Amino acid sequence: MNYLYDAPDIIRRFMESGGDVLWLIALLTFVMWSLVFERFWYFHGAMRRDVDNAVNAWEARSERKSWNAHQIRRQLISQVTLRINQGLPMIKTLVAMAPLLGLLGTVTGMIEVFNIMAVTGGGDAKSMAGGVSKATIPTMAGMVAALSGVFANTYVTRVAERESELLEDHLTTDH
Repeated sequence: MNYLYDAPDIIRRFMESGGDVLWLIALLTFVMWSLVFERFWYFHGAMRRDVDNAVNAWEARSERKSWNAHQIRRQLISQVTLRINQGLPMIKTLVAMAPLLGLLGTVTGMIEVFNIMAVTGGGDAKSMAGGVSKATIPTMAGMVAALSGVFANTYVTRVAERESELLEDHLTTDH
C-alpha cells in the first residue's frame, strides 16, 4: 500500500534520471493515447449515429441506379469514412516519432558523457554513469511508447477499415 504513496516520487526520480527528452516522450505518449481513446469512444458511440444517418439518407431515396444516385452514395460513404479515419494519420505519426525522440535522448545523454569525460579526463565513472542513464532510459521509453502505439494503431486502423467496408455493404443499389 505504501507504493501508492511513493509513486509520485518514484515517477519524478525516473523522469529526472532520463533527462528532459523523457518529458517530451511522456507528452507524446499522452497525446497519442488520448487520440487512441478518442477513437475507441467514437467507434463505440458516435460512429453508429453517423452510419445510421448515412444509411437512412440512402434508404430514403426512391431510385438508386442512376449516375447521380451513385455519386450521392459515394459522397455519403466518403463523408462517414472521413469521420471514421479522423486522427489515424496523427496516431501513426506519433508512433513513428516515439523512437526518434528516444534516439534524441540517447544522443543528448551521450553528449553529457563525452562532456564529463572531457572535463574529468575520463576517470570519473560515477559521473559518466549518470550520462549513460540519461542515454539509455529515453531510448527504452521511446521504444515502449512506440510498441504500445503500434498495437493500438493496428487495432484502430482495422476497426476503421472494417466499418468503412460495412458501410459500403449497407448502402445497396438493389432496389
